[in-house]
Amino acid sequence: MLHKLISICLIIALTSCRKNMENVNSNKLNLSLSTHLDSVDPARSYDGASSKVVYNTYEQLYQYHYLKRPLEVIPLLAVEMPKYDESRKVVTIKIKKNIKYHQNDIFDNKKRFVISDDFATQIKRLLFSGTKSTGGWLLEDKLIGVEKFKKQVGNSLQKLLNTPLEGVETPDNYTLVLKLKKPYPQLKYVLAMSFLSPIPKEALLKLNNNFENTIIGTGPYYLEKWIKGSKIILKRFSEYHDSYYPKLGDRFAHQSNLLKDAGKKLPFIDEIQFNVIKESQTRWLNFLSKKIDLIELPKDNFSSVINKKGELKKELLNNNIKGQLISSSTYYWFAFNMNDKLLGRNKYLRKAISHAINRDRFIKIFTNNTGLKASSLFPPGVFGHSARKPIFNYDIQKAKNYLKLAGYPNGAGLPEITFDTRNPSTTSRQEGEFIKSELSKIGIKVKISTNNFPTFLKKARQGELQFWKGGWIMDYLDPENSLQLLYSKNIPPGPNSSSFKNKNFDNLFDEISTMHESKNKLEKLEEMERIVFSEIPWLLSHYERYYILNHQKLENFRYSDNIPNLYKYLKLNPKHSN
Repeated sequence: MLHKLISICLIIALTSCRKNMENVNSNKLNLSLSTHLDSVDPARSYDGASSKVVYNTYEQLYQYHYLKRPLEVIPLLAVEMPKYDESRKVVTIKIKKNIKYHQNDIFDNKKRFVISDDFATQIKRLLFSGTKSTGGWLLEDKLIGVEKFKKQVGNSLQKLLNTPLEGVETPDNYTLVLKLKKPYPQLKYVLAMSFLSPIPKEALLKLNNNFENTIIGTGPYYLEKWIKGSKIILKRFSEYHDSYYPKLGDRFAHQSNLLKDAGKKLPFIDEIQFNVIKESQTRWLNFLSKKIDLIELPKDNFSSVINKKGELKKELLNNNIKGQLISSSTYYWFAFNMNDKLLGRNKYLRKAISHAINRDRFIKIFTNNTGLKASSLFPPGVFGHSARKPIFNYDIQKAKNYLKLAGYPNGAGLPEITFDTRNPSTTSRQEGEFIKSELSKIGIKVKISTNNFPTFLKKARQGELQFWKGGWIMDYLDPENSLQLLYSKNIPPGPNSSSFKNKNFDNLFDEISTMHESKNKLEKLEEMERIVFSEIPWLLSHYERYYILNHQKLENFRYSDNIPNLYKYLKLNPKHSN
């Protein structure tokens, strides 16, 4: 009945959207944010909502190629890719000239250009306690002299500016040199993150290190207006440096719809407006009435929009709506606490649980079959990913046999196991009930503990969880970012919530952390996966995928959640505005 009602609302909205549409500016992109922004400081903001603003107003030394898959890091404000010395511990980066900052009173009405010292200033900000950066960990244990720098600077902003950091040098205005404790092959990904946006010294001083509400960027768009909790308006930066839509070789000719603007100067769109719309159904209705131009398909609307073949239904296609099923770098698993006296000490019990959960059904119910069943510790597109068959198949008889070997035939004598939810949402509670129902089939009793997310995180950091659904959004596309979640030095309060400890795994982790991509590294990654699949701290669930819908007037649209600076590539075609 609910699906029928949604379908009726869909038809009404689609047939009336043209009458309700206000096309005030044909070159204005209308988007939505699901939450308000607390900060636009590139040293602090690191969530999906703020990244939509930060990455399109600030820029970094590197970015991801907009069209290539697998993703490839390429220069943005850098002239070329980093140059390493023989030790691979000294990195030299040449910076482009004539990169203007957005006009701001801080610069006394003078044009200000990016220099190497601006990157050095931002790196210091990341390591400065007063900034409270969420990104300092990326460089804290990597650069030479960080401990000495932090001790000398303390909480003094003036000392931050005047105290040298041994691991960062600026021999001239367009050269940045980083000195590392050991090789850091993940650095190219780090230098493409918003944390490494350049910040001028004079801005740091005049704003007293408070960039929560002010953007001092070089990006294709500048901050025109911000009404807290309501809307954000970005305008095209007329003095944006030379930047062009990417070109590709002949083998990509089949993607002609994405290549027609190759070589043209960016950006194409004059204005971007973000409206804060917290309710998913409100966002959906705004999309149908063409008040916003693209949207992630809400789960509640999936069955009314996507047919059994996984394609958009005719009602949407007939109204010039397009859709893309997008692979994400987010993935999930079911986690065991290896310090738990029951689960952690009984591998047969973990095997029994692993064979008792029907993950195909879980994916069908909770992702509308968009999730991709996981078979590797690394999501698709990450070096080391394998599309092998999943290690644990759903097999009730096997599960019962392992439960018997664990010492609990048909669950006899087995204490109740606690499954913790990640949040109090209906979906999380239903996931808990699913797990409870699955394990009851072999005689395992499950108690569901419902948490809000802060409580869940607190339990994880204190090592108090027993059995739960784990998840990770990759910070950068390197296997090290996944494997550090199982590294013994990262046990709680670190991110290794499973408290997994394995000497061979740790030794391999230390090796691959400083290795660039090679056959040797791949072999070591495969061995690390074998260790994890043997010891079972995790039962892999799925890689997340989701539908992004857009109106036909939006051109050049190819989405990746690792490319948040995509708006400069987009174009609005007025022929399809009505």
